[in-house]
Amino acid sequence: MHRRYLILAICCLSLFIVGLDATIVNIALPEIRGDLDASVSGLQWVLDSYALVLASLLVLGGSTGDRLGRRRTFQAGLALFTLGSLLCSVAASLEWLIVFRMVQAVGGSMLNPVAMSIITNTFTDPRERARAIGVWGSVIGFSMALGPVLGGLLADTLGWRAIFWVNIPVLVTAFVLAARFVPESRAEHPRRIDPVGQILVLTTLATLTYGIIEGPLAGWTSYEIIGCFALSALALTALLIYEPRREDPLIDPRFFRSVPFSGATLIAVSAFAALAGFLFLNTIYLQDVRGLSALAAGLWTLPMAAMNVLMSPLSGRLVAARGPRLPLVLAGAGLIAGMLPMTRLTADTPGWLLIICYLLFGFGFAMVNAPITNTAVSGMPRDQAGVAAAIASTSRQVGSALGIAVIGAAVAPSAGTGHLGWWIIVGLGGAVLALGLLTTGRWARSTTTQVTRTDPIPA
Repeated sequence: MHRRYLILAICCLSLFIVGLDATIVNIALPEIRGDLDASVSGLQWVLDSYALVLASLLVLGGSTGDRLGRRRTFQAGLALFTLGSLLCSVAASLEWLIVFRMVQAVGGSMLNPVAMSIITNTFTDPRERARAIGVWGSVIGFSMALGPVLGGLLADTLGWRAIFWVNIPVLVTAFVLAARFVPESRAEHPRRIDPVGQILVLTTLATLTYGIIEGPLAGWTSYEIIGCFALSALALTALLIYEPRREDPLIDPRFFRSVPFSGATLIAVSAFAALAGFLFLNTIYLQDVRGLSALAAGLWTLPMAAMNVLMSPLSGRLVAARGPRLPLVLAGAGLIAGMLPMTRLTADTPGWLLIICYLLFGFGFAMVNAPITNTAVSGMPRDQAGVAAAIASTSRQVGSALGIAVIGAAVAPSAGTGHLGWWIIVGLGGAVLALGLLTTGRWARSTTTQVTRTDPIPA
């Protein structure tokens, strides 16, 4: 038993780095803008270049682990993420920083889905697995709590480049421990690589996000932006036609016959779009509108992140004891309640009101992660755990990319208090609440049974 939990701890280190990297970069955006002369859209690309590549490659990373060996793939991801972090710390321009963030993302695509696959195959009892996923979710909260404070401290004292140095000792530690304690495993019948599907997914996401981010500057009716949206629609159409015809598709459409699984992916998109939008808007508001330093802005976000740390294990226990519906309803309600007051934000909004908003938002987000992950992996064959977990992780990153793109475009060129952006986040919280109710009932659960029993997903 002790070895199982040691494996869980090693896998959680990868999630810690990915979560830390998101919040630590957000808090340093104003420093990056000043040093590299970046526009708002440039800052969006610093975040979205990472999210886009990660979203596009996560399924490939999960299936690669199933095929070549999960420990080997996990260690390769750790090594590549380390290289990307080193390169980001010496980037000479905004363009190079964006490229090196993509290198990080390629490594990151081999971490979380493979780690979740390792956990799923280590904790085979459903209740133990739900508790392990609760721990997994609490790591997100801890990394979020540490990221803004550590990022603010490093940016204020050593400069923004130092925010990438902190990854290296954690990554090296995880690499050494994985080699010593994580057993090698792979799927008995792994899926074949799908290069056409991979290109179509990347094209769909990249052109859609580019169009949204650059639309305010280039003009929504310009040939460039209309062409991006048209190409995105064509790539998505081709993907939907091509994938069902393939014996081993990149994204198996049969997964989505399970209503809870489909709901979990949409909830992940909504919740992580809300989180990414919150972090982006709140960083600019605290530092540009209220005039706080990076460290002070990081400290202001602690209530949100601390609530995430405290409540994520509770979400895992609720999923284990009562299923996903209650935590999802609480998640949606918390996100809405936390963001509604932010729609009337001004430079003089009382600090106590901000803290209450951060606490409620942190509670809502803490409730959502465990049911998403548990639903994604529990109704699918363990042999395909890497792919199922990767689809859930992909949904998170798609949400992050679209949240930054849409909310950034809504408040561009000057974010300020970003009232429209906050209203979008409220709407995303409403989507989490509605989907949580609609996709967790008896009929929805019966569709999962049909997928896993009467129509098994081919290995």
